[in-house]
Amino acid sequence: MATSTQRSREVQRIHNLLQASFTGEPWHGDSLMKILDGITAEQAARKPVPAAHSIWELVQHIAVWEGVARRRLSGEPVVVTPEQDWPAVRATDAAAWQRTLETLKSNHAALEQAIAGTTDDRLDEIVPGKDHSVFVLLHGVIEHAAYHAGQIALLKKAG
Repeated sequence: MATSTQRSREVQRIHNLLQASFTGEPWHGDSLMKILDGITAEQAARKPVPAAHSIWELVQHIAVWEGVARRRLSGEPVVVTPEQDWPAVRATDAAAWQRTLETLKSNHAALEQAIAGTTDDRLDEIVPGKDHSVFVLLHGVIEHAAYHAGQIALLKKAG
């Protein structure tokens, strides 16, 4: 049987991966916030690849899923509609872009806080309404943000 110290290690490692990919120094390249640094509202709204999402849309999408992961971690069986999954960008001015970034940061901070209150005992629990575990949920949200961060990095260079 795992000791209390061993049980807290895996959640701490997951938390460290989440933090590194968001603002730290992940092994795969720049963190999401480093990639987003210096992007203007105009750049965020631009669609240099017409059939692809804009940086703005991707940031909103990441924020949504960090919020969904937090809610699911708390035991809420969240169902995400297509409109919630990819929210429409309504205003494209600098203030709206800053609000979008603040929402991303706020959702991320809330997710980090929820993870900090989680124990390794919960990692094998099935997420309410899903067929995967808390472990898969937490790694999935990290992978999801890293995947979209790569898209954002390419769009930033293209536009």
